Amino acid sequence: MTLNQLSSGDLIADRRADYAKMLAEAGEPESAADLMVQALERVPDWAAGWFRLADYEEKSGRKEAAIDALRKTLSLNPKDIFGAGLKLALLGATEMPEQPPSLYVERLFDDYADRFDHALVEKLDYTVPDKLAALIERSTAGAHFEHVVDLGCGTGLFGERIRGRAAFLEGFDISANMLLKAEAKAVYDRLARADLSLPPEQSGVFGNFAAARADLVSAADVLMYLGNLDGVAGIVGELLSSQGLFAFSVEDAGAADGFVLRPSLRYAHSETYIRDLLALHGLDMVAVERTVIRMDAGQPITGILFLARKPA
Repeated sequence: MTLNQLSSGDLIADRRADYAKMLAEAGEPESAADLMVQALERVPDWAAGWFRLADYEEKSGRKEAAIDALRKTLSLNPKDIFGAGLKLALLGATEMPEQPPSLYVERLFDDYADRFDHALVEKLDYTVPDKLAALIERSTAGAHFEHVVDLGCGTGLFGERIRGRAAFLEGFDISANMLLKAEAKAVYDRLARADLSLPPEQSGVFGNFAAARADLVSAADVLMYLGNLDGVAGIVGELLSSQGLFAFSVEDAGAADGFVLRPSLRYAHSETYIRDLLALHGLDMVAVERTVIRMDAGQPITGILFLARKPA
């Protein structure tokens, strides 16, 4: 058994965890937590079990117990595949991390890949690919691009929208399962794995691939999984050719300063933060548009679409 397994490896503990889940779904988180404690008495090194317990304790209003369970999760799984550090920050037990753990983001999207398109487009009214493509269309008078780099390409939703205007289209994503879904659509000329939280030379975006190769770089609904965007702005700056465009979206932090971590475990960024970031990296603002980008728990999520240009 590895620490990352969602099963404990103990039949009785797994059965108690299953009952705990049913109790939580029935609106009885305290009973679920009590049963989860019994399961963990049998398998005290089960990191996923401690993470589940933290969720039930939080929903029971037992904040300190939730914090203790999250700390136990992290001690058993220091690479934090579950995002326990993000939850600790939301509970006020630690400082907000500037980046989520890469393994957490990778696992999140590996698990989500099979239902990603259906869940986002049909259930959550996800509109970023269409709206970002329309913003580019309006701002460039329908121009075509020699080389487009789609960062965080996912299953290829934005790639499908820009394919007809790109002579060469490449996509990068941290999730191997997402890349397989994108490959099946036969939209991209090249696909590769990349981690945008790493420095440019370690990210996977360059390596055997040339710098300054793109006249359009996109990041559609990606940057809310990054927090501090200085590193990804550096990657974009190295990717863009002279007069190249950077089209991207963020969740709108509103009046908040900089960026904030939301209960969804996604980051939201302020327009001021983005403007300052672009200026710092020598990119000129071309267009800004606020819009609803998806629904979440029945509520509209407002985002900001940006288009910036690298000067000659």
